[in-house]
Amino acid sequence: MFVSSYDSKTHYDEMFEADGSCRPHYSELLDMLKSLSVEKLQQLQFTTDKAQMAMGMTFNVYHDKQGIEKILHLDIVPRIINAAEWEKIETGLKQRIYALNLFLQDVYNEQKILKDKILPKELVFSCPGYLKPCEGLTPPKGIWCHITGTDLVRDKNGEFYILEDNLRCPSGVSYQLESREIIKRVFPNMLSKLGVAPVSNYPNRLLNILEYLSDKEKPVVGVLTPGIYNSAYFEHSYLAHSMGVELVMGQDMVMVKNHVFMLTTNGLKQIDVLYRRIDDTFLDPDVFNPESLIGVPGIFKAFKSGNISLANAPGSGVADDKAIYAYVPKIIKYYLDEDPILPNVPTYLCSDEKDRAYVLDHLQDLVVKETNAAGGYGMMIGPRASGKELKTFTRLIKENPRNYIAQPTLSLSTVPTLVDSQLEPRHVDLRPYILYGEEIEVIPGAFTRVALKRGSLIVNSSQGGGSKDTWVLQH
Repeated sequence: MFVSSYDSKTHYDEMFEADGSCRPHYSELLDMLKSLSVEKLQQLQFTTDKAQMAMGMTFNVYHDKQGIEKILHLDIVPRIINAAEWEKIETGLKQRIYALNLFLQDVYNEQKILKDKILPKELVFSCPGYLKPCEGLTPPKGIWCHITGTDLVRDKNGEFYILEDNLRCPSGVSYQLESREIIKRVFPNMLSKLGVAPVSNYPNRLLNILEYLSDKEKPVVGVLTPGIYNSAYFEHSYLAHSMGVELVMGQDMVMVKNHVFMLTTNGLKQIDVLYRRIDDTFLDPDVFNPESLIGVPGIFKAFKSGNISLANAPGSGVADDKAIYAYVPKIIKYYLDEDPILPNVPTYLCSDEKDRAYVLDHLQDLVVKETNAAGGYGMMIGPRASGKELKTFTRLIKENPRNYIAQPTLSLSTVPTLVDSQLEPRHVDLRPYILYGEEIEVIPGAFTRVALKRGSLIVNSSQGGGSKDTWVLQH
């Protein structure tokens, strides 16, 4: 039906080889799709959209004047990763997270990596995510980054690269879990037939690592949310409900003798562990941003005293600054004496004079990103930028070079996506989730974000992107 006109030559396609033949691990799915009429596929997509809305799988787009409540469009054609590829991804992510945790412990304490001049100390200390109040801190069990969402992309040769690390409040896992429940109903027999790894036990695994952070036998766990107007509130409430723990806001909590208590209908109840979904600087107005109305005054002191555990630990954001990202291969080598299993995308630091000169001379060929921005904001794709945008970013880089990095424009891999009455290639990235408790574990699935606009490389939901269920094969 759609194979003859499908373009798999321009980019690496997850389903099709360049000659149009189907990759082996997609063959059974392709046969099933071919057996369905266009009308049936469209009906399945329609019911999928309705199911998302019924489940409340929505997010907020703050700048959209037409209404902020959106569904994150779930395309019914899944992305499939075979067992061998996943094994490499899993091993590489465990290596990376272990090294980044060692970096965080070191950079806030002995700072050996700075004394040995592996990283420029001015680069670290100028990072907005570096929090001076965290100096001398060792979090419970020595773990800083309990929940990480690492973004990967596949280039035109089919190789996976790390695009960025998200160690503060990575979002999206709830959409991954709910998407799986929907797609299981769309294709009820395919997952078991192909041997797709389950992801439904994520909430239990998350709860296990949160409880591990406390020395109590039955610790009280909560999810700290900024509230209903936050773009990821669906996820906060979903995870709290799935784990069977409290969903709390800053106004729900009080400090008593350097311990954190939540207000309940039965009086005060002490909280032992908080999975925080608010940014570091809004966490405690007494220590960070004094204008924060969503934090808990005094909670950082309780954290430093060992009276409450926070996941992720405050200060973790220094490790996902995009300028620090450029040094992660050296960080891995320094702490583990190993080469990275998963490589970085080549990166130019605009704070470096030589790199900056190259970037300014080749701006039209590069992707420029703000070092501390997220969600697809603060970036420019050179080959698709207007003359005005190029001039603007030239000025911005010159005015504040520390705030920008640049990378080659990668040709992201594509996956067939239902567009009107046919399947068309759309660019995707991959966000697996890594949990760090007694050991590091990678959930055998991922949040695949897809650029729904033809030719677009921006997959972020806030920029019009959608999602796909990600099937990891167990054999």
